[in-house]
Amino acid sequence: MKRIHSLVFMICLLVSPAGFSQEAEQPVYLGQWSFSIEGGTVGWLEVKQADGFLDGSLLWKWGSVTPVSNVYFDAGENRLVVTRTQEVVRSKEENGQPGRLQVITSLLDCKLDGDLLSGTFTEPDRTGLKVVKTSFSGRRLPPVPPAPRLERVKYGKPVELFNGRDLTGWTLTDPGQQNGFKVEKGILVNEPVQPAGEHVSYGNLRTVLEFRDFNLKLEVNIPKGSNSGVYLRGMYEIQVMDSYGKKPDPHNMGALYSRITPSEAAEKPAGEWQTLDITLCDRHVTVRLNGITIINNQSVEGPTGGALQADVFAPGPIYLQGDHGKVLYRNIVLTPIIN
Repeated sequence: MKRIHSLVFMICLLVSPAGFSQEAEQPVYLGQWSFSIEGGTVGWLEVKQADGFLDGSLLWKWGSVTPVSNVYFDAGENRLVVTRTQEVVRSKEENGQPGRLQVITSLLDCKLDGDLLSGTFTEPDRTGLKVVKTSFSGRRLPPVPPAPRLERVKYGKPVELFNGRDLTGWTLTDPGQQNGFKVEKGILVNEPVQPAGEHVSYGNLRTVLEFRDFNLKLEVNIPKGSNSGVYLRGMYEIQVMDSYGKKPDPHNMGALYSRITPSEAAEKPAGEWQTLDITLCDRHVTVRLNGITIINNQSVEGPTGGALQADVFAPGPIYLQGDHGKVLYRNIVLTPIIN
């Protein structure tokens, strides 16, 4: 009887339609992928199955994690193809007429080798006269583990990251850019002034030391309309922004940029000193803003825009975004987690 059952099963496999094998192969692409992009930037891709079709989200270099326009799997060539569209205004409004709006389509073409993903991102340049192709490679991320029991976490000795006198222990992430950071009366001040008629490329400031999991405490003062960001392990941006009076949003003060929305708005008005108390532990983040918990031990799915590295398990620096606007910092202290 067992031999008959086995024979029937084998016959079913042989006569099943091609769609069956595609259904069997498609799940190898499901999941989350973090990858390094040619030129030193980082990307992240999630592919999932929803209501019988493939869907996904993409982070490419900078900005937000956004839904993709389409995902499809080419089983014959072992390819996953992702398209992303963006609306771009090409000209200004004139005489009451709206500016020219175009929809730009980009293509992420991937191949898989085990848990490794590699491919090419193809997009037009601004003029539409050239095609820009950028290579990338990375790996599948394992699922985020259950939230850690923070009350059981053990800490090491606190590290004072800013000495209040100079920039000892800090350096630019890109030495070729202009440094807008300086120390004034014990305060770390970033002031990326743009001269009239010019554009200066200001850099981000990072610690020389690198860390794994930790608690980070600091104070920040944000002038009206300004913004910056504090990157944890050079990978996850906690937004620093004058968003007082606005509803909670994943792009507002204290958010894990474009990924986690604060549970409530706890900002102070522009120009006032505010406190951030951030714990990164086992791919989970907790943020207390001005003494109020606005992100409570929530999972971190992957890098945010502007990340320095794609490996979510590697140590990395604390870095402060320096190219947006004037921001002041003080009392920056990191306490490493040792278990």
